[in-house]
Amino acid sequence: MNIKRTYGTNMPKTIYLDNAATTAVKREVFDAMAPYFTEQYGNPSSIHEFGARCGVACDEARAKVAKVIGANPQEIYFTSGGTESDNWAIKSTAYAKKEKGRHIITTRIEHHAVMETCEFLKRDGFDVTFLDVDDQGLVDPAKLEAAIRPDTILISVIYANNEIGTVQPIAEIGRIARARGVLFHTDAVQAFGHVPIDVDAENIDLLSASGHKIHGPKGIGFLYMRKGVKLPPLMHGGHHERGRRAGTLNVPGIVGLGKAAEIAGAEMAANAERVTALRDRLIKGMLSEIPHSRLNGHPTKRLPGNANLSFRFVEGESLLMMVDEKGVSASTGSACASGSLDPSHVLLAIGLPHEIAHGSLRFSLSEDNTEEEIDYAVEAVREVVERLRSMSPLYEDAVKAGGA
Repeated sequence: MNIKRTYGTNMPKTIYLDNAATTAVKREVFDAMAPYFTEQYGNPSSIHEFGARCGVACDEARAKVAKVIGANPQEIYFTSGGTESDNWAIKSTAYAKKEKGRHIITTRIEHHAVMETCEFLKRDGFDVTFLDVDDQGLVDPAKLEAAIRPDTILISVIYANNEIGTVQPIAEIGRIARARGVLFHTDAVQAFGHVPIDVDAENIDLLSASGHKIHGPKGIGFLYMRKGVKLPPLMHGGHHERGRRAGTLNVPGIVGLGKAAEIAGAEMAANAERVTALRDRLIKGMLSEIPHSRLNGHPTKRLPGNANLSFRFVEGESLLMMVDEKGVSASTGSACASGSLDPSHVLLAIGLPHEIAHGSLRFSLSEDNTEEEIDYAVEAVREVVERLRSMSPLYEDAVKAGGA
C-alpha cells in the first residue's frame, strides 16, 4: 500500500478520527433544532397551544427514534444521554426487583456508566458477576447462561464496545435471557444508528442510546423500555415522560435527536459500507506500514468506524499528543476515562499486558472522512511511532535481542 503520495498540501488543519467520543452535528439537525430555541420555545407540558406544539414535535421525534430500533414510540423515554439511561435501567431494575433477587450479570468490558453503576450496587448489597471475554472481546453465550442463578434479576451486556468496537451476539444473549425470565439491558450508545437493531427480534427489554454519537446534539438520549417492563423513576419531581422521568423536556435536543435518528436510519446501509471500507484501509495501512502493531477487537464483528490498534515500545499518551500535533485527532480509549493514567480496562480484559495496552490508540471514523485523510493519518502515526521508538530503551533492547 503506497500511502506517501496519496495526500497533498491541502489537507484540513484537523483530521477528526474520534467520532466514538462525539460527532459533528449535521446541518439538517441544527436547522431542525433552531426554531425551538427562539420561536417555538414553549414548555411541552403546558396545556396551551403554544406549549402543545412543542409536545407534538417531541412525539414526532419519539416516533423517529423508535423506528430505528423497531420499537413502539410509547416505549421511548427521553433522557440526558447514555449515562443517565444506563443508570436508570440498572439501578431501577435492581431496586424494583430486589425482593426477587440481588444478582446482576454484566461483563468486564462495559462502559464506565455500567461498570460504575454495578460497583455502586455491589456496595449496596447486590451481587454482580463480571463475565470474562475472549481475546477479541466477545462474550460466550454459554458461559453467560451458566452464570444465571435463581436470584438473577438483570443481564446487562454492551451492544458494541466503545473502545475496541466488538459487536456482541446480542440476539443469542437476548434469547437466553428471555428463556430464563431475566430482564436484558444493552448499552447501545455506540451501536445505535450505525448497525441494525431490532429490539423484538433480539429480545431486548431495555436499551440505552445517546444523540451525540449519530451527529445529533449532546445532552440528549433515550431509554427504550419494553412495554410491560415497569421500572420506577430514577429522578423524582414532575409527571413528565408519562410519570417515568421528571424534568422539563429538552425540546431542541429531542427534535435534534429525532432528526439525527431519521437520517441515520435512512443512510445506515450506505454509510456502513463507506465507513467500513475506510476503516479497513486504515487498519491495513497501519498493520503493513508499522511493525509490531496489532488490531484489538474482532476483525469482522466490529463497528464500521472503529479501529483500535496497539503499537509496541511506545506510550499511548505521548503518541496521541504527537499525532495531534500533526493534525490527527484520535483517542487512547474511552473519552470518559481520558483523565486516567491507568491502562484501559477493556484492553486488559482481552488479555493485553500493561505495556502493550498503554501503547494503544482508538481511531473512530465517520462517513465524512476521506481516503486522503486516512492515508495521511497512517503516515502521521508511522512517523511518530518511529520517532518514539528511536528514543525508547525498551525498543533498543528488543532490537539488540533480535525481537524487533
